Amino acid sequence: MSLLKPLKNNRKALFMTNRFGKRIKIKALSQKEFHMDVIKALEQRKSTRAFLDKIVTEEQINTMLNAARCAPSGVNTQPWSVALVTGESKKNLQEKIEGAFRSGDKGKRDYQYYPTDWTEPHKSRRKECGLLMYSTLGIKREDKERQMNQWAANYRAFDAPVMLLFFLDSGMQPGSYMDCGMFIQSTMLSAMDLGLSTCPLASLADYQHIIKPELDFGHDKILLCGMAVGYEDTEALVNSYRTPREEVSSFTACFR
Repeated sequence: MSLLKPLKNNRKALFMTNRFGKRIKIKALSQKEFHMDVIKALEQRKSTRAFLDKIVTEEQINTMLNAARCAPSGVNTQPWSVALVTGESKKNLQEKIEGAFRSGDKGKRDYQYYPTDWTEPHKSRRKECGLLMYSTLGIKREDKERQMNQWAANYRAFDAPVMLLFFLDSGMQPGSYMDCGMFIQSTMLSAMDLGLSTCPLASLADYQHIIKPELDFGHDKILLCGMAVGYEDTEALVNSYRTPREEVSSFTACFR
């Protein structure tokens, strides 16, 4: 994907090159659209944990992924694969995962996501993240049953109509995790353009040993995470809070 020189009407032309080497124009965006809409989407994106009972079509998902595939990857490896799970397949899969969770099966990921020993400032941020959600929902620390029920909702993709699962080719190295991260973020931003909301779900990767045989997919791949996709229930209390972000000055060093 490349951005070429502005057109005469002061709109930038976005091109892709097909397999025959021919450049194809995708869409023209004005300077304002190109900069402001992306910034607005980044600032407004959030993890949605309650969805309306409203259908999301395969055409909508294809539109999202068609845009997300333009994400960059090292030497254009495009190392990602996606499983789209809906309907009865989603119902059967989430029942098996939630059943395993409630029976005490903690699962095992294909890779190590979090550190074994947490240090600051990440330890405090992690704690604050959990406290924000539980305090918003009025779930007290000693109420283990409500905590478990809330966590179990992860494995149903928060009852969204669509569950996406993202896989990485197992032969790839750590740099490809960055590629997939950019692809996943692109998927979430594309969803916003269609009026849809999302929640990335690293927790689903815990149960790769259930997901892969149930779908008969991804046996030779690393299950990175899942994603809930649907229409946000704006009345749901759980969707009313936002986790804070650090100021730019706290993570940026300038050398002049």
